[in-house]
Amino acid sequence: MRYLLLILTVFLFSCGQVSHSGKMVFRYNQPEGIPSLDPAFAKNQAIIWAVRQLYNTLVEPDSLLNIVPSLAKSWEVSADRRVYTFHLRTDVYFHDHEVFPGGNGRKMTAHDVAYSLKRIVDPATASPGSWIFNDKVDPVTGFAAKDDSTFVLTLLRPFHPIMGILSMQYCSVVPHEVVEQYGKDFRKHPCGTGPFIFHYWDEGQALILHKNPNYFEQDAAGTRLPYLDAVKVSFVDSKGTEFLLFRQGQLDFINDIEASFKDEVLTKQGALKKEWEGKIVLVKAPYLNTEYFGIVMDATKPGVAGSPLRHLKIRQAINYGFDRTKMMTYLRNSIGHAATSGFIPAGLPSFDSVQVKGYSYNPRKARELLKEAGYPGGRGLPVIKLVSIPIYADLADYVAHQLQEMGIPIQVEIVQKGTLMDQVAKSAVPFFRGSWIADYPDAESYLAMFYSKNPSPPNYTRYNNPAFDRLYERAIQEINDSVRYSLYRQMDQLVINDAPVVPLFYDMSARFRQPNVKGLASNGLNLLELRRVQIE
Repeated sequence: MRYLLLILTVFLFSCGQVSHSGKMVFRYNQPEGIPSLDPAFAKNQAIIWAVRQLYNTLVEPDSLLNIVPSLAKSWEVSADRRVYTFHLRTDVYFHDHEVFPGGNGRKMTAHDVAYSLKRIVDPATASPGSWIFNDKVDPVTGFAAKDDSTFVLTLLRPFHPIMGILSMQYCSVVPHEVVEQYGKDFRKHPCGTGPFIFHYWDEGQALILHKNPNYFEQDAAGTRLPYLDAVKVSFVDSKGTEFLLFRQGQLDFINDIEASFKDEVLTKQGALKKEWEGKIVLVKAPYLNTEYFGIVMDATKPGVAGSPLRHLKIRQAINYGFDRTKMMTYLRNSIGHAATSGFIPAGLPSFDSVQVKGYSYNPRKARELLKEAGYPGGRGLPVIKLVSIPIYADLADYVAHQLQEMGIPIQVEIVQKGTLMDQVAKSAVPFFRGSWIADYPDAESYLAMFYSKNPSPPNYTRYNNPAFDRLYERAIQEINDSVRYSLYRQMDQLVINDAPVVPLFYDMSARFRQPNVKGLASNGLNLLELRRVQIE
């Protein structure tokens, strides 16, 4: 068996982008692996990237994060903003599958949309995305097919970001026949309407997708998409090995590089070093991800009541006590921006670094706040434990060292990602490293983290501010963008003032591709869009 796996791996890596038969094959690696190809379980980037190739949603974000048609060609919204009527394309077919009569993929209808969205909220599915319609849609009456080409979504109350939610990969349309045929095993027998068709998956070794010859989209010249003939995904778990394979031309694209190679490839200003120019292509873009340290605010949770982090001035002193700009230059090679405004990241239209004032490095202010809190020079201040994960150990150590110089003793503890996520969800870690990637292109995705009526997740800090809640409830019903953005900024400023989080940086995607790869677009959600990719 080991010998066969070795032969398979060598075959996958040695195969060129354009095979001897002239086929275009796009190759990328997924170090984390892919646990499921069922869109109801598309809870992380690895699954989302793969699932996006196999399925479509009613609407989708374009490169500028505008919501544009996909399976729905148009829609209307009722005057009370509660009823959304979608008119579907009538030329969309599911992939060929033995479950369908004659093995030919059948036409997708509004009944499939209703089934797919109800499936997300069905407790029997146990989808991690079930929350997306919580308190927004009645699971029985909210999803309805008026006829084969008309789908109606009825909200319990107006919720402006709903179109963004419908663009999430959780909302992919699936055929009930295939889901019912395989049950839980639908995860490894996917069938959708997307640009690529499932072909082969040896978990932990390789995933192969083939071009969907019946895909409904065309380019401006009338050529049917996608251009690629196949996609190969490998699962080498080392980012270092991944970069070496990319450097040897055995991968067409990588997302970011292993930290030990950053200084070899990038300048401190985040540009390619001269010796790499022309050999590989670097594309940077804002990425809707805020990296932060979170502070649990609920005194009933373990370790919180007696923590010095209960004091606002201690939390603010921590925010003032380290140099984010220096941290980004030397530890991240300027991939990303220091988070000196709010929690909402750069890249969203409501972001405004002038109107939302965050924290910058101010050691004098940090010391003043410590003194006002009753700990002059940090004397008498208990050690504060910060829990992080291995890949962010350097950032945690950097912050801890600078805060130590302020008189704030930080002890860094490193645990595995899964362990930390589990503990954070239970509010069992008073001070923790976190990141929040936008689920959809609206600042509400970030502000929902601080709405007191939300559980953990997403309200990991258990933040509770009635003034914030009132603004949030107004904002989600507001249809005027300018007014809503103003409310978002007011909420963001409240969070920064109360400091339940220590924003570190607003992320940036750093994509590396081979020079012969064309048409690989980026957007703020860092989606992997392969429909228009070509390999020359």
